[in-house]
Amino acid sequence: MHYVYILHSQAADKFYIGQTPDIDTRLLFHNELSENSFTSRYRPWGLKLKILVNNRSEAVTIERYIKNRKSKAYIRKLIQEESAVAKLLAKFKINPPGSVG
Repeated sequence: MHYVYILHSQAADKFYIGQTPDIDTRLLFHNELSENSFTSRYRPWGLKLKILVNNRSEAVTIERYIKNRKSKAYIRKLIQEESAVAKLLAKFKINPPGSVG
């Protein structure tokens, strides 16, 4: 299983979209371990959304789609509306782990 995640830096009002098999370790990396990276400049980061998918391929597809939208409004909609996430997964015919169908 893999996650697509959205982080938010409240201080800079910036979002970061990524994908990982281990969300806890990745969040630690963004907030404490990385140096000279995009995320190291805008700490602290808060986890706003995580989307569980079946594999890395699905995660990369969703991550790229969100990033290519280049829209804070779209990201906020995903965070605030569960139906927006469901619509996104349906667009790519992704059934989250544990779902039927």
